[in-house]
Amino acid sequence: MTEQTATRRFDVVSLGESMLRLSVPIGARLDAAQSLDLAIGGAEGNVCVALARLGRRTGWVGRLPEHALAQAIMRTYRADGVDVSAVRHVPNERLGTYFIEYATQPRAIQVIYDRADSAAAHMTVDDIDWAYLLDTRILHLTGITAALSDSCYAVLAEAIHRARAAGVLVSFDVNYRARLWDAATASARLRPLIASADLLFCKSSDASLLFGCTGEPHDLLQGLQQLTAAPAIISTFGEHGAAGLVGDSFIRQPALPVQIVDRIGSGDAFAAGVLDGWLDGDGNNIAATLREGLRRGVALAAIALSQYGDCVLTSRAELNAVMSQQRGDIAR
Repeated sequence: MTEQTATRRFDVVSLGESMLRLSVPIGARLDAAQSLDLAIGGAEGNVCVALARLGRRTGWVGRLPEHALAQAIMRTYRADGVDVSAVRHVPNERLGTYFIEYATQPRAIQVIYDRADSAAAHMTVDDIDWAYLLDTRILHLTGITAALSDSCYAVLAEAIHRARAAGVLVSFDVNYRARLWDAATASARLRPLIASADLLFCKSSDASLLFGCTGEPHDLLQGLQQLTAAPAIISTFGEHGAAGLVGDSFIRQPALPVQIVDRIGSGDAFAAGVLDGWLDGDGNNIAATLREGLRRGVALAAIALSQYGDCVLTSRAELNAVMSQQRGDIAR
């Protein structure tokens, strides 16, 4: 860590869309629901919440309408310790929403988005407080924001350009969403963005579908390595855990056993864990830093999988307990 980065206001800042999440219990059908559970969701905000609960200084930047439901998002993030003072509020625009119908095998979980033409999709470079956004050690971005609109794509491109000029580490999670854009478009549009990342997250299925990277984890990561200047590349492999590549150093981290309650948000929890490890790392030994980040990422993802909701609600003590392989029992 340099003296310059140590004095920055935030550890991690992210920008993107946060939405209302409306869901029914497992076994219930959306088309027969009499009531819906309301929560907050959004990949970038999820990462900020997880890190804030671990004691990190985080800020979320977004564009929200001026109404009570948008204020619920603001209150939720503040309560979790995330700074939202740079959020832009605009009148007469809509808030993105998505609906979840939980299911167990053989049925799949159903997600229905209602986010087109949202306030976030209208974000432009003029909406961003650039001094705020860059007053951080790490800027975390995702491909979801790039998919929302051409103006959002331009915001990400500008954010990456400015972050690199300011010496801010750029973390980028591909996070492909097939309902936002097709694979061919996503591949072409994301390549220039990931090329300039410092930390690249790309789960194995996205690497295969978007970039043709296949094979064993080491081979897949080497394929991704050809697409980016990122010193560290990270991928997840479902029940087989995660892996990372730093130069020629290949690192594997097995998944932890978990009884899955809710898969949504686990990838964001994983990214948060990796970033948490990175923040504590030694810049002179990136491989060791990534190894610790993968340990924390896999553990935080397991915690997320064991609870409902996009945002993983945890603590440093709980993360440490899971990492030490303590089995869940009754905490007294």
